[in-house]
Amino acid sequence: MHKEVKCRPLALVAAITSIVVKEAMYWYTRAAAKKIDSGALMAEAWHHRSDALSSIGSFIGILGARLGFPVLDSIASVVICLFIIKVAFSIFKDSISRMTDKACDDDIIEEIQKVILTQEDVIKIDQIKTRLSGNRIYVDVEISADGDAPLHEAHNVAQQVHDVIEMSFPKVKHCMVHINPFDINKQEVTGA
Repeated sequence: MHKEVKCRPLALVAAITSIVVKEAMYWYTRAAAKKIDSGALMAEAWHHRSDALSSIGSFIGILGARLGFPVLDSIASVVICLFIIKVAFSIFKDSISRMTDKACDDDIIEEIQKVILTQEDVIKIDQIKTRLSGNRIYVDVEISADGDAPLHEAHNVAQQVHDVIEMSFPKVKHCMVHINPFDINKQEVTGA
């Protein structure tokens, strides 16, 4: 004899409460992760989101049982499982990219170049290399300056470029500046 399963509304209320609380925790933790640029905190935010999704699955399963469609629980579980796998892959990919050094995006490199070229006595940028390590940036730049300028002036130009990059870009951990002598008369780098 088939026995009807009764499901109390309290279970639905608990599922809805869990969805709302976990989603709020996701947004709060996500904002904090973006503020401090933390991959670990962003992973925790997605953990809250996956909990909210699990609660949605529970809600669908409970509602389906109340309406006489228990198969909804299985369908919701599969959909949520696929979403969690996608999120896990994204977190894994982000973590790997933070552990292996790579260059900055072209937009950031262009902004750094613009800042360098606004500095007095910088004739041109010969080369720029950037390296992301975790959430910090390392910059190596070669610039051309007047080859006839005294050493202390060339040093001041390098120091000025170094300081302005580190002040303008808070994520820059260190900037190395190399100066190549530029022959103003021949309009070329000499002795580099």
